[in-house]
Amino acid sequence: MNENLFTSFITPTMMGIPVVLLILALPTLLFPSPNRLINNRVISMQQWSTNLILKQMMATHSPKGQTWSLMLISLIIFIGATNLLSLLPHSFAPTTQLSMNLGMAIPLWAGTVAVGLRHKTKTSLAHLLPQGTPTPLIPMLVIIETISLLIQPVALAVRLTANITAGHMLMHSAGSTTLTLMSISPMAASISFTILILLTTLEFAVALIQAYVFTLLISLYLHDNT
Repeated sequence: MNENLFTSFITPTMMGIPVVLLILALPTLLFPSPNRLINNRVISMQQWSTNLILKQMMATHSPKGQTWSLMLISLIIFIGATNLLSLLPHSFAPTTQLSMNLGMAIPLWAGTVAVGLRHKTKTSLAHLLPQGTPTPLIPMLVIIETISLLIQPVALAVRLTANITAGHMLMHSAGSTTLTLMSISPMAASISFTILILLTTLEFAVALIQAYVFTLLISLYLHDNT
């Protein structure tokens, strides 16, 4: 376990040079491109899960929205693999950085909005004003809906950052407590260790769920604009 609670959130460097790009490129090594006629079980499982997620996510999209399939499936694989790798001991968690999550959320959100304004201009602008709004409330509701639209990428990034950060801090606290209690009360240490195992199992689920939620919300924004 790391001694410092915030060690896993500090950008790692090597000889004074940030190595974030190498860390972000690491998940791509876990998903090799198939080059054989008959794949092994690992690649077959990857392809099966990828097709299942893609089919479930893009089933309600129009042909124009389905052109985003490759981008969305790449996004969910990247976030999921990065979240899982960050659960390793003494590892760096890129998705705990708000700047990185905003860097993913803002361009994708802006792309969906741009697609809507280009192909469904009237429908996209109609979302800013609910039907049947009284005339005196029109300016206020337009401002509120505009703010609600602009805050969508921030909500995406903050949700992912908060969930991953909270999970890592809980695991670190449970691990530190277990190490401290080992020399004081073995019974209490065993209970704390059991809690740590349960938290770790929960974090595995949270890592995959948050990747799915992030991508699904982008998919919903795309669906509303295509």
